[in-house]
Amino acid sequence: MAIAPELLDAAPEIGIRAMTAADVAEVFAVERASYQFPWSEGIFRDCLRVGYVCRVLASASRVVGYGVMSLGAGEAHVLNLCVADGYRCRGLGRRMLGYLLERGAAAGMSEAFLEVRPSNTAAIRLYQAIGFEQVGMRRGYYQAVGGREDAAVLRLSLRGRRPPRNTY
Repeated sequence: MAIAPELLDAAPEIGIRAMTAADVAEVFAVERASYQFPWSEGIFRDCLRVGYVCRVLASASRVVGYGVMSLGAGEAHVLNLCVADGYRCRGLGRRMLGYLLERGAAAGMSEAFLEVRPSNTAAIRLYQAIGFEQVGMRRGYYQAVGGREDAAVLRLSLRGRRPPRNTY
């Protein structure tokens, strides 16, 4: 459901907090509304179960976005990042991505990676603005209507990145 721009100004403060099992249904609803080939609720539950960095963008009453990142072997891997349609283009995706990257740096990770559909130009613009650079291509990585779509592999150095702030 899209939110009228004039109503967004009156919306409660949106913050970043840890995702819980109770959030998964709302997270999945945002995922399903955003993608033709969404992750399942089970994938989100598995990410929580194995201890990935799972965060939500939330007001007091609803989840409006989320981010999922794995950490290991000196690398942070942003696995999923999404903002609900009515809340896009307001800096929330950039805010979540910055938070995840700062968490990765604080955990001692030296690099961050992610995959993105070449057709997702809005996401690519965000990632490039943050400093990500394309380092490869995974052929046929994503399911797509009528077949498969490649994934651009992007990388960002986390060296020198500041630790997370409590202002999220």
